[in-house]
Amino acid sequence: MATWVSTEAALRRGGAADAATEATLVGRVLRGDAAAFDLLMRRYNRRLYRIVRSILRDDAEAEEVLQEAYVSAYVHLGEFAGRARLSTWLARIAIHAALKRVRLRRRFVPLPEPEPGAAPALAAPVADPEQEAARAELGRRLEAAVDRLPARYRTVVVMRDIEEMSTEEVAACLRLSRVNVKVRLHRGRALLRRELQPHLETVRGRVFEFPAPRCRRLAAAVCRRLGLPPELPA
Repeated sequence: MATWVSTEAALRRGGAADAATEATLVGRVLRGDAAAFDLLMRRYNRRLYRIVRSILRDDAEAEEVLQEAYVSAYVHLGEFAGRARLSTWLARIAIHAALKRVRLRRRFVPLPEPEPGAAPALAAPVADPEQEAARAELGRRLEAAVDRLPARYRTVVVMRDIEEMSTEEVAACLRLSRVNVKVRLHRGRALLRRELQPHLETVRGRVFEFPAPRCRRLAAAVCRRLGLPPELPA
């Protein structure tokens, strides 16, 4: 238990020690430590969910595809060579799974690219105690505006502005040049319209949220699919 807690604390601190801690975590998973894989999923659930959700634009389908991505990652974890960050490697797997789902969709139902529409007007500032409800509503409006972005801009905007990933990491995950990432981000931001962009900092954590109960449920579902012990640290 002490080892599990110390690894979790190190991951939460982030920084320069993160890569070494990730390597330790991968090593534990490869040795059959189910708790380490559960920790790995909880560490990256929200980020990967948001990336997959930005591609699929469907909550339930994004969660299902994320489960498939984790199963694939677990099966192929021995192939992780450490040349990229673990988060980048996992994101690539999740993006591949999401794009595969999009291709399967298109075999049955055409999916025309939506035209970016005008973003709805923002609610006027409200005083406490209604502020929380107003922020939640603003988050929903921002989600709708992001969903209307063309796919080539939508995922970059989510990864850079909502998940706060670096240009370099987004480029590595999507296999784009840094210049291409910057161009897509610029165009995506422009389509969100000026009145939404200043409020991104306020609502970032509320966009396509992945709360703790949902995180635990997904991790438990993946563990069941892999035959791993169900009773893991909460």
